[in-house]
Amino acid sequence: MRFTRITVHPDQMGGVPCIRGLRIPVATVVGMFAEAMQPDDILAAYPDLEPQDLYEALRYAAQAVQERELPLLSA
Repeated sequence: MRFTRITVHPDQMGGVPCIRGLRIPVATVVGMFAEAMQPDDILAAYPDLEPQDLYEALRYAAQAVQERELPLLSA
């Protein structure tokens, strides 16, 4: 899968994945969705973002968690 809106620059934000070279980490956008924010609310909070940025951030996060297993608490 190719990501055209996600950038990683070692000299920017410590090399964390960001949206289009902006200083807005993918994790911030995904976290906002996790807090039940609606896309319009996220876009209002970060006016430099575009709707396509939000969905590519989610696709990037989905791909990232497929790459490794995270520790979970047993039920």
